[in-house]
Amino acid sequence: MSSNTIPDLQPKKTWKARYTVLSLIWLAWLLSFLDRMVMSVSLPFIGRDLNLDTTQQGLIISAFFVGYAAFQIPGGFLADRFGARKIMAIGIAWWSVFTSLTGMVFTLPLMLAVRFLFGIGEGCFPSASWKMISTYFPSKERGRATAIQSTVNTLGPALAVIVAASIIGAFGWHMVFIVLGIPGLLIAAGIYFFTRDNPKDHPSITQQDLDELAADGTLTDKPVEAVPFKDVLKMPVLWQMAAIWFLFDITFWGFSTWLPSYLITVREFSLAKTGVMAAIPFLFGAGGTLLGGYVSDKCKAQRKWLYMITAVIAAGFLYMTYTVESADMAVVYQCISALFMFFAMAMFWGILMDTIPNKIMGRASGIVNFGGQMAGVVSAPVMGFLIKASGGSYDSAFMFMIIALVASAVVTFTVKMRNTPAKI
Repeated sequence: MSSNTIPDLQPKKTWKARYTVLSLIWLAWLLSFLDRMVMSVSLPFIGRDLNLDTTQQGLIISAFFVGYAAFQIPGGFLADRFGARKIMAIGIAWWSVFTSLTGMVFTLPLMLAVRFLFGIGEGCFPSASWKMISTYFPSKERGRATAIQSTVNTLGPALAVIVAASIIGAFGWHMVFIVLGIPGLLIAAGIYFFTRDNPKDHPSITQQDLDELAADGTLTDKPVEAVPFKDVLKMPVLWQMAAIWFLFDITFWGFSTWLPSYLITVREFSLAKTGVMAAIPFLFGAGGTLLGGYVSDKCKAQRKWLYMITAVIAAGFLYMTYTVESADMAVVYQCISALFMFFAMAMFWGILMDTIPNKIMGRASGIVNFGGQMAGVVSAPVMGFLIKASGGSYDSAFMFMIIALVASAVVTFTVKMRNTPAKI
């Protein structure tokens, strides 16, 4: 070596195996939102072709949520028992097949059966994906990893409208479902071939990656002991997390479901303006999610307080949304509320990932997400009732969301933060 040559002592940054795993999980989550959200766009056309009234169309939506909610906990059981890799791959392939079959249905009973079975496939996926994230990512990066995964909560609905409208306009509603089933099979294959349940078995894993996981206690040579489900249910933090997510999702589903109607009926926006203005808060939400994930990893000890503070701020701006006179300022306040609300969501998942042991993450996250789906069942009809009971005013519906969000902060106050996952 020449005496004038200075060796490069800086470690080269390489694409880590866990980034591939997260990319595949993100794609699968995005597809899951596309596959479920295009139904909202397609429903009027399905109703016309199958001669269905609005009540029957509502049953189609409910059929999915029944299957999806019912398999949150079983999906977690399967992920803990057989491994997240197999359950994710099978679940994605399963729902993709039934997505395509949706486009081939011509009767209501068959449509209800297909959408219920579609929901079962998607219901197996969430807990398995969170288990995989907690397996591959060290504690210092789990907040960002779950935040990146959670951006689909905001990007998915917006993209679904574009995709569905384009395909339906050109080829009809049948084709939108048939086409969307195809990429799912490719993603399922990618999950199966490019992930492993044990990071040690991943062909692209590095020793540095394994050392980081071993330092967290995630990776061990000791056999994983089976944990009885009754012991999982005895964990107080599990029910605290489920309650927080239930209350948070009451606000999230209400925010998502009634925002367009509020802008049209109360703020008197045109349909075209509503389409744009209803999407903007979700873009702020995506930014809040990513920012929250970064802060979550940098301020792990303060996650609990950051959730409480940002949830209350989000509730405050929700109050300002419906009390301000200016329609345009109402949208501004909605955007600010979404920014803080999704920032808080990133804090929540950071807390969950570091509080629940990896060996029960499938079942535990399944129970927590089941609470969120029950919020979806409760929120929309309750808000609809409140709006109808108050003669079309949205004030009581907004207060319902505000109270739920503040209540989630109160429950968060009771969570005992730990430096390591809870013992079980």
